[in-house]
Amino acid sequence: MTTPLRIDFVSDVSCPWCAIGLNALETALSRIPEAAVEFHFQPFELNPNMGKEGQDITEHITEKYGSTPEQQEQSREMIRQRGAGVGFTFAMDKRGRIYNTFDAHRLLHWAEEQGRQRELKHALFEAYFTNGENPSDHAVLLRAAEKAGLDRAGAAEVLASDRYADDVRTLEHYWQQAGIRSVPAVVVNQRHLISGGQPPEVFEQALRQIMEGK
Repeated sequence: MTTPLRIDFVSDVSCPWCAIGLNALETALSRIPEAAVEFHFQPFELNPNMGKEGQDITEHITEKYGSTPEQQEQSREMIRQRGAGVGFTFAMDKRGRIYNTFDAHRLLHWAEEQGRQRELKHALFEAYFTNGENPSDHAVLLRAAEKAGLDRAGAAEVLASDRYADDVRTLEHYWQQAGIRSVPAVVVNQRHLISGGQPPEVFEQALRQIMEGK
C-alpha cells in the first residue's frame, strides 16, 4: 500500500541550492518506489526588489553577504560539484547576472493548474543555471514553458497580463509567516520541514521516517 506524501517545495528559480535540492530530493524518491508523491512548488523571491535589468552577480553577492570574489569562486565550485553529483549542470561562466523572478513564479502558478509545474521548474532551472538565460525575459519563459510541454499561447497570455500576481504574493506571504526565511524549504505533509539543499541520503532518511510515522 502506497503512502501519500504532499511535498511543498518552497524555492526561487535563481537559487542554486534549490536546483540541487530538487534533484537530490528526486534522487531520494527514486529510492523509495513505494512513495506516492504530490508536488507543489511554492514561490519565494530571494530578491523581490530586483529591477528588470538585474545586477552583476559578483557585485550582488558582495553587497548581500560581504564575501570576496575568491570566496565566491570557491562557493561556485562547490555548488558545481554538488550539482554534478545529483545530475544537474551548472555552467558558472554563463551566469553573470541575477534577475527578478516574479513573472517566473506567476508562470509556475499557472503551470500547476495545467499539471506541468514540476516540468516547468526544471526547465527554468536549466534556462538560468545551465544556459545562463534571463528568467525575467518573457522570451526565455516562453521557451521554458514549451520545453515543459505547456501551451505557448496560454503562457504568453499569462505573461502579458498581471494574472496570478495576487496569488503569488499571497503565497509568498503565507510561507514567510510560516517561518520560511531561506530556501529550499521542503515541507512534507504540511508538518515536517527539511531545510536546505540536502544530499539524497538525508532526504531519503527523513522521508522514510515520516512515512513510518516516526
